[in-house]
Amino acid sequence: MRLDLRLPESGKWMWMSSSATYASGTPLTVALGDALAAGTAGALLSGVPSTAVTLVRGESLLDGAIGAGSILLPAERRTAPLVVAAVPVHLALSLGWAAVLSVLLPHRATVPAAVAGALAIAALDLEVVGRAFPRIRALPQGRQWADHVAYGLAVGVVVRWRRVSRRDPAAH
Repeated sequence: MRLDLRLPESGKWMWMSSSATYASGTPLTVALGDALAAGTAGALLSGVPSTAVTLVRGESLLDGAIGAGSILLPAERRTAPLVVAAVPVHLALSLGWAAVLSVLLPHRATVPAAVAGALAIAALDLEVVGRAFPRIRALPQGRQWADHVAYGLAVGVVVRWRRVSRRDPAAH
Protein backbone atom coordinates (compact mmCIF):
# COMPACT_ATOMS: atom_id res chain seq x y z
CA MET A 1 0.00 0.00 0.00
CA ARG A 2 1.39 3.41 -0.90
CA LEU A 3 0.19 6.98 -0.73
CA ASP A 4 0.64 9.00 -3.88
CA LEU A 5 1.04 12.58 -2.71
CA ARG A 6 1.16 15.06 -5.58
CA LEU A 7 2.16 18.67 -5.75
CA PRO A 8 -0.69 20.94 -6.83
CA GLU A 9 -0.03 23.99 -8.96
CA SER A 10 0.77 25.99 -5.81
CA GLY A 11 3.82 23.78 -5.22
CA LYS A 12 2.70 22.74 -1.73
CA TRP A 13 2.24 19.12 -0.72
CA MET A 14 -1.35 17.97 -0.35
CA TRP A 15 -2.07 15.71 2.63
CA MET A 16 -5.23 13.60 2.88
CA SER A 17 -6.75 15.18 -0.18
CA SER A 18 -8.57 13.67 -3.11
CA SER A 19 -5.15 13.44 -4.78
CA ALA A 20 -3.94 10.96 -2.16
CA THR A 21 -4.51 7.46 -3.48
CA TYR A 22 -3.83 3.90 -2.50
CA ALA A 23 -1.84 1.65 -4.79
CA SER A 24 -5.14 0.32 -6.15
CA GLY A 25 -5.98 3.80 -7.41
CA THR A 26 -8.88 4.21 -4.97
CA PRO A 27 -9.01 7.77 -3.64
CA LEU A 28 -8.28 7.91 0.06
CA THR A 29 -11.55 9.67 0.79
CA VAL A 30 -13.49 6.93 -1.01
CA ALA A 31 -11.68 4.17 0.89
CA LEU A 32 -12.41 5.90 4.20
CA GLY A 33 -16.06 6.33 3.23
CA ASP A 34 -16.25 2.65 2.31
CA ALA A 35 -14.65 1.71 5.63
CA LEU A 36 -17.08 3.82 7.64
CA ALA A 37 -20.16 2.48 5.84
CA ALA A 38 -18.95 -1.13 5.77
CA GLY A 39 -17.66 -1.03 9.35
CA THR A 40 -20.96 0.35 10.60
CA ALA A 41 -22.89 -2.39 8.79
CA GLY A 42 -20.46 -4.99 10.11
CA ALA A 43 -20.75 -3.68 13.66
CA LEU A 44 -24.54 -3.79 13.51
CA LEU A 45 -24.90 -7.20 11.85
CA SER A 46 -21.93 -9.21 13.09
CA GLY A 47 -23.64 -10.39 16.25
CA VAL A 48 -26.71 -11.82 14.54
CA PRO A 49 -25.58 -15.48 14.49
CA SER A 50 -24.48 -15.66 18.13
CA THR A 51 -27.47 -13.62 19.29
CA ALA A 52 -29.91 -15.92 17.48
CA VAL A 53 -28.35 -19.07 18.95
CA THR A 54 -28.15 -17.50 22.40
CA LEU A 55 -31.82 -16.50 22.28
CA VAL A 56 -32.90 -19.96 21.12
CA ARG A 57 -30.93 -21.58 23.93
CA GLY A 58 -32.15 -19.10 26.55
CA GLU A 59 -28.62 -18.08 27.51
CA SER A 60 -27.37 -14.67 28.59
CA LEU A 61 -27.14 -12.10 25.82
CA LEU A 62 -24.59 -10.14 27.84
CA ASP A 63 -21.75 -12.68 27.73
CA GLY A 64 -20.39 -11.44 24.39
CA ALA A 65 -20.53 -7.82 25.49
CA ILE A 66 -18.88 -8.66 28.80
CA GLY A 67 -16.13 -10.46 26.89
CA ALA A 68 -15.57 -7.50 24.58
CA GLY A 69 -15.60 -5.08 27.51
CA SER A 70 -12.95 -7.15 29.26
CA ILE A 71 -10.52 -6.24 26.49
CA LEU A 72 -10.63 -2.63 27.67
CA LEU A 73 -11.23 -3.36 31.39
CA PRO A 74 -9.61 -6.74 32.09
CA ALA A 75 -9.75 -6.43 35.89
CA GLU A 76 -13.37 -5.23 36.03
CA ARG A 77 -15.93 -7.65 37.50
CA ARG A 78 -19.13 -5.57 37.35
CA THR A 79 -21.43 -6.15 34.39
CA ALA A 80 -22.49 -2.55 33.64
CA PRO A 81 -18.97 -1.10 33.17
CA LEU A 82 -18.00 -4.08 31.00
CA VAL A 83 -21.05 -3.68 28.77
CA VAL A 84 -20.37 0.06 28.42
CA ALA A 85 -16.70 -0.65 27.61
CA ALA A 86 -17.77 -3.14 24.95
CA VAL A 87 -19.24 -0.39 22.76
CA PRO A 88 -15.99 1.44 21.87
CA VAL A 89 -14.12 -1.88 21.65
CA HIS A 90 -16.65 -3.33 19.21
CA LEU A 91 -16.82 -0.13 17.14
CA ALA A 92 -13.03 0.28 16.99
CA LEU A 93 -12.52 -3.32 15.90
CA SER A 94 -15.37 -3.19 13.38
CA LEU A 95 -14.29 0.10 11.82
CA GLY A 96 -10.59 -0.71 11.95
CA TRP A 97 -10.91 -4.07 10.23
CA ALA A 98 -13.33 -2.56 7.70
CA ALA A 99 -10.68 0.03 6.84
CA VAL A 100 -8.18 -2.75 6.18
CA LEU A 101 -10.65 -4.82 4.18
CA SER A 102 -12.02 -1.92 2.12
CA VAL A 103 -8.52 -1.22 0.83
CA LEU A 104 -7.47 -4.84 0.28
CA LEU A 105 -10.64 -6.38 -1.16
CA PRO A 106 -10.48 -7.13 -4.87
CA HIS A 107 -12.96 -5.54 -7.25
CA ARG A 108 -14.07 -8.99 -8.41
CA ALA A 109 -15.33 -11.55 -5.92
CA THR A 110 -15.46 -8.82 -3.28
CA VAL A 111 -17.96 -10.57 -1.01
CA PRO A 112 -16.25 -13.99 -0.92
CA ALA A 113 -12.91 -12.26 -0.36
CA ALA A 114 -14.43 -10.28 2.53
CA VAL A 115 -15.72 -13.48 4.13
CA ALA A 116 -12.28 -15.07 3.71
CA GLY A 117 -10.71 -11.96 5.22
CA ALA A 118 -13.13 -12.13 8.14
CA LEU A 119 -12.15 -15.75 8.76
CA ALA A 120 -8.50 -14.66 8.86
CA ILE A 121 -9.49 -11.92 11.30
CA ALA A 122 -11.35 -14.52 13.39
CA ALA A 123 -8.21 -16.64 13.55
CA LEU A 124 -6.24 -13.66 14.81
CA ASP A 125 -8.98 -12.30 17.11
CA LEU A 126 -10.05 -15.59 18.64
CA GLU A 127 -7.07 -17.92 18.42
CA VAL A 128 -4.21 -15.48 19.04
CA VAL A 129 -5.34 -12.28 20.76
CA GLY A 130 -8.49 -13.73 22.34
CA ARG A 131 -6.49 -16.37 24.19
CA ALA A 132 -5.11 -13.61 26.41
CA PHE A 133 -8.61 -12.71 27.62
CA PRO A 134 -10.38 -15.39 29.71
CA ARG A 135 -13.86 -13.99 29.01
CA ILE A 136 -13.24 -14.10 25.25
CA ARG A 137 -11.83 -17.62 25.56
CA ALA A 138 -14.94 -18.70 27.49
CA LEU A 139 -17.37 -17.66 24.75
CA PRO A 140 -18.78 -20.42 22.51
CA GLN A 141 -16.18 -20.31 19.74
CA GLY A 142 -18.39 -21.63 16.94
CA ARG A 143 -20.75 -18.71 17.43
CA GLN A 144 -17.85 -16.27 17.45
CA TRP A 145 -16.57 -17.64 14.15
CA ALA A 146 -20.10 -17.37 12.72
CA ASP A 147 -20.24 -13.74 13.87
CA HIS A 148 -16.99 -13.07 12.00
CA VAL A 149 -18.46 -14.62 8.84
CA ALA A 150 -21.53 -12.37 9.23
CA TYR A 151 -19.19 -9.41 9.66
CA GLY A 152 -17.29 -10.28 6.49
CA LEU A 153 -20.51 -10.76 4.58
CA ALA A 154 -21.83 -7.36 5.70
CA VAL A 155 -18.56 -5.59 4.94
CA GLY A 156 -18.22 -7.28 1.55
CA VAL A 157 -21.77 -6.48 0.47
CA VAL A 158 -21.45 -2.81 1.47
CA VAL A 159 -18.03 -2.35 -0.19
CA ARG A 160 -19.28 -4.07 -3.35
CA TRP A 161 -22.48 -2.03 -3.42
CA ARG A 162 -20.57 1.24 -2.97
CA ARG A 163 -18.11 0.34 -5.72
CA VAL A 164 -20.89 -0.59 -8.15
CA SER A 165 -22.78 2.59 -7.22
CA ARG A 166 -19.74 4.74 -8.02
CA ARG A 167 -19.41 3.12 -11.46
CA ASP A 168 -23.13 3.30 -12.24
CA PRO A 169 -25.07 5.76 -10.06
CA ALA A 170 -28.34 4.36 -11.49
CA ALA A 171 -27.44 0.91 -10.06
CA HIS A 172 -29.05 1.66 -6.70
